[in-house]
Amino acid sequence: MANITAQDINNLRKMTGVGMMDCKQALTEAEGDFDKAIEILRKKGQKVANKRADRETNEGNAIARTTAENDFGIAFVLTCETDFVSKGDDFIKAANDIMDVAMAGKFASAADLSSAKLINENKTVGELVNDLLGRIQEKIEIASYVTLSAPHVTAYTHHNKKISALVSFNKTCQGIEEAGKDIAMQIAAMAPVAIDESSVAPEIIEKELDIARELIRQEGKPEEMVEKIAQGKLNKFFKESTLLNQGFIKDGNLSVKAYLETIDKELKVSTFYRLTVS
Repeated sequence: MANITAQDINNLRKMTGVGMMDCKQALTEAEGDFDKAIEILRKKGQKVANKRADRETNEGNAIARTTAENDFGIAFVLTCETDFVSKGDDFIKAANDIMDVAMAGKFASAADLSSAKLINENKTVGELVNDLLGRIQEKIEIASYVTLSAPHVTAYTHHNKKISALVSFNKTCQGIEEAGKDIAMQIAAMAPVAIDESSVAPEIIEKELDIARELIRQEGKPEEMVEKIAQGKLNKFFKESTLLNQGFIKDGNLSVKAYLETIDKELKVSTFYRLTVS
């Protein structure tokens, strides 16, 4: 049997917003597996906050940037241990210096970036991180790193630097600058899991159906109705959790797909990333 600590229970409570006793019971039933515990809570009808169980409880900065031509972009999360450090001038400068190097070299991975020299300094990004660690005495690392290349790429960094988004489009067109910013902000605010229902991972679909079936049976619905109702709940999930089907944050009467069509009938979202510090 897994050893469930008070810290484990508290961490699950922070992730989900569910009460301590329910979190304890779920972790015990899941033998300490946080993903399984969250699924158990959802199957019991608990309203779980929209947070992933595998997020580390780090502090830091999530930032994104594109080239002047908007054809390439990078987003990454530079993590540390405390919010105080993440708001410090040294840490913020380091994140921006690292981004300068990343954009200049268009590096494909954090590993490649780490060995690159800083602009106008005789040290690498890795050495900069180590120097900062030595001064601040906190663990610091590039925890997430993504790139996008496309006809048009938009980057968005939230004002608190806890969320950033990077989104690419299939073409440039009149109005793409504003539309790109709108969609990047939509991604940051609404945390879609995929572009549309066709791009949702099969395992996510099956998990949502499994949870829906369990809840429907708990409600006492006839077995012959379970699959039909579960499919309805899945369709609701697609509407709420896939980018193109979500209501547009600036006009709830439009879906994101409908909004894009007002800009250009052929404008499509190709890929997106949403990076967070939590």
